[in-house]
Amino acid sequence: MVPYSLPVSGASCVFQNEWYSQCLPGSGGGATSATSSTRATSSTRVSTTAPATTQPPTTVQPPSGITTTLPASAGYTALPTARVISSSFDGGMVRFDRAGSSGECQGQNETGEEDAVFILESGASISNVIIGKDQAEGIHCRGPCTITNVWWEDVCEDAATIKQTGANDVTTINGGGAFHASDKIFQHNGAGTVKINNFFASDFGKLYRGCGNCATSHERHVEVNNVCFKDGKEGVGINANWGDTAILSNVKTNNKPTAKNVCCAYKGVAKGSEPSKIGW
Repeated sequence: MVPYSLPVSGASCVFQNEWYSQCLPGSGGGATSATSSTRATSSTRVSTTAPATTQPPTTVQPPSGITTTLPASAGYTALPTARVISSSFDGGMVRFDRAGSSGECQGQNETGEEDAVFILESGASISNVIIGKDQAEGIHCRGPCTITNVWWEDVCEDAATIKQTGANDVTTINGGGAFHASDKIFQHNGAGTVKINNFFASDFGKLYRGCGNCATSHERHVEVNNVCFKDGKEGVGINANWGDTAILSNVKTNNKPTAKNVCCAYKGVAKGSEPSKIGW
């Protein structure tokens, strides 16, 4: 067990076991155990969107382990505006994006909720969806949400943004994967906990980042279990000075990120400043 002490009182990342240097294409299952403890703000964007949508589930079932290849699409839909999900939506493995609209990808330019493909109301869930490359913001969760077997073909700014505000709120990401995220995959702007299970991340900046310079700072927590990293820079980034924690277990990496960069601590700052990395 190798602890990595951070230059912040009471903060540390602890890895319990060695890391497997492998991610097998198309495989499932977990790998090594790692546990990390450290202590990760909030932007709210409101705009006009498509009406709320619900749909009965299809027979498509999410995988039980890690899948490392993008699933085949069962069809394609380009949405002119973000679709709001008020309860549950099962996409049946159809590919959705915002091609031909203002919600197309704009690189790392700051976009907003109106540029998402899906907006989930508090308590809503989405499953069995492929999000295509012609979109800017992926999914926005206005409150705690559940994301199951959702795939991002090519992440633009962020794959999903979590804006829940309650300290006890929990958002769960189960299964799925994301490719080509030059910055973050999951952006946690609100409070509470984000749980990421059975997920594959390839060619990315960070799997998870608790916002370090949003208008409102929160204590945040992230739990990562049975996740495969391939060609990434960092696993999770949290703000140690705000009491954030990260727990990681059963993680595989091809040494990108390295074990040292699987759990990274930052110093959260006020909006308008840039947070600095302070340890591992």
